[in-house]
Amino acid sequence: MISFSGNFQTNNFNEIFQFLILLCSTLCIPLSVEYIECTEMAITEFLLFVLTATLGGMFLCGVNDLITIFVAPECFSLCSYLLSGYTKRDVRSNEATTKYLLMGGASSSILVHGFSWLYGSSGGEIELQEIVNGLINTQMYYSPGISIALIFITVGIGFKLSPAPSHQWTPDVYEGVRNPIFDSDSPTSVISFLSVTSKVAASASATRIFDIPFYFSSNEWHLLLETLSILSMILGNLIAITQTSMKRMLAYSSIGQIGYVIIGIIVGDSNDGYASMITYMLFYISMNLGTFAYIVSFGLRTGIDNIRDYAGLYTKDPFLALSLDLCLLSLGGIPPLAGFFGKLHLYWCGWQAGLYFFVSIGLLTSVVSIYYYLKIINLLMTGRNQEITPHVRNYRRSPLRSNNSIELSMIVCVIASTIPGISTNPIIAIAQDTFF
Repeated sequence: MISFSGNFQTNNFNEIFQFLILLCSTLCIPLSVEYIECTEMAITEFLLFVLTATLGGMFLCGVNDLITIFVAPECFSLCSYLLSGYTKRDVRSNEATTKYLLMGGASSSILVHGFSWLYGSSGGEIELQEIVNGLINTQMYYSPGISIALIFITVGIGFKLSPAPSHQWTPDVYEGVRNPIFDSDSPTSVISFLSVTSKVAASASATRIFDIPFYFSSNEWHLLLETLSILSMILGNLIAITQTSMKRMLAYSSIGQIGYVIIGIIVGDSNDGYASMITYMLFYISMNLGTFAYIVSFGLRTGIDNIRDYAGLYTKDPFLALSLDLCLLSLGGIPPLAGFFGKLHLYWCGWQAGLYFFVSIGLLTSVVSIYYYLKIINLLMTGRNQEITPHVRNYRRSPLRSNNSIELSMIVCVIASTIPGISTNPIIAIAQDTFF
């Protein structure tokens, strides 16, 4: 169904991505309640920014022309800049927000420049399907201008997806968002929202942009995305090993994760590529938000973010430690958790499509990711007395009966990261029923 004079399109495929974005916001808002109370900041403006960004992301899933493709992500991005700089009195947060804003503005300019090449090559068309018809009429579908447009648009979309080498903003923003109560870095629910929503919305728009206007350049954009995916899987997971900050580790981990998602975009509607991408996105939301829920809770009680300061936390709070363990194991793809079956389906679709080298890189980097996830789990569960920091010794456990919103969100995410792994087939079947 086409609406808003052809600017926006709705179908089953778009609606699933819109549901995923709405799910992200629904889970992220409870993570913010205790954080806002502790920091004594205004919750009205915070929720306004989150909901406006959610609206922009949902519009981005169904964009049908070049103007809407530019306006919708800007709606999301402007609110993201405001959220990342919400603690405006913190110097480091302001620095990260400035980098985010400058790189976001540059990427938007690059994206629009790519659109101008598409617009000119198609004879002045802006709707995606009309661009294809225009390229056929002008015989420009194999022209150098289309290749230039493809490169610029890929770079512009890459900022939202944050694959390597468009990932520079990700670790800085993740680490720069701070809690003003403490002098040291502290996790916040803002980055949990940014880490998943932007990727879901950008993935939905990328499938439409690459599949429709660049229908005649499928080999070229496949090669571009394969290169970005391989770089993301290798650099993201290797650099994550060296990190000492939990937030920076998760930032580089998310760069590696988007490399896996790109497999589904490349495979496309054939061989259930989109179905596998949607399934893995659903699992990734629960795994990632569950991990951030733990980090937010721990940070609010201790004010630290260093990985080594988590040593022996199981002795103080077994519930939170075990919850984080399950989410990390699922992110690493350990069976029988949801992350394992999500990656398995992605790799199988890629293998059926003939992406043997591509899938092999994914398998190898998944093993690398398991290493640094298990390193954290080992630290949590077996920290020796001499390794336990004063932060953990003085850790104040929040009982479950207190209805802590963060812990309730964590329970939902942990369940979603484990139970779907046992019954993945119904989820995949629902995703397969969607159409582009």
